[in-house]
Amino acid sequence: MKIIVCIATTCLLALNLSAQQPLSGNKLLKKFREYITGDFDNSNQLVEEMKAGKIVHPLSVHVNRVADEKVLNKPLDLNGFFVLEESYYLNEGKVMESKPYLFLFTHRPSGIIHLTTYQLTNYKKEELRNDNTSLRFDFLTLTPSPTFQGADYTWNPDNKTFSTVSVNDLGNGLKFTLSETFTSTTLQVMELLEKNGQRLTSYDTPIIYKRR
Repeated sequence: MKIIVCIATTCLLALNLSAQQPLSGNKLLKKFREYITGDFDNSNQLVEEMKAGKIVHPLSVHVNRVADEKVLNKPLDLNGFFVLEESYYLNEGKVMESKPYLFLFTHRPSGIIHLTTYQLTNYKKEELRNDNTSLRFDFLTLTPSPTFQGADYTWNPDNKTFSTVSVNDLGNGLKFTLSETFTSTTLQVMELLEKNGQRLTSYDTPIIYKRR
């Protein structure tokens, strides 16, 4: 009996230590890719807001896909992956707004996943879809956003989340703050735009996307 108890205790200790070990670069990047890619919307959030009698957030949809095959001339030693994010927002009484983005997520030695956003001014919005099989980007001509300085995501092994808070000075008194927390099933996203300290964003709580 003592032998069995010792074996069980040893196994539990090993599992506990294993859970506390930080993820290696490749595993961390893979985990982040699993979290960020997929189809997401905040319909559950809107249902709860309707029940409460007040719609606060727009109906929001993310269609996120790895876009490596759409990017030509990538560096062979690039330690990361591209994502084409199709973002759609519908506010009551307004026309649906489309905001496509091309992101690069790379792993840095400090255990951080870094986000770079690229300008897509040479493309029409209707072209920037994941199901557009002819869409291509040339890495050699891609230009990072001059205003959004990127974001650094950290992994919390206790609650198994990635999170970031990124503050960007856009000039002329404008400040943009991106706050995000990701789980395997949800994306909590708050994009706060301020002018001289006054909030321009119509809401002050995150959009909560659920994986479809």
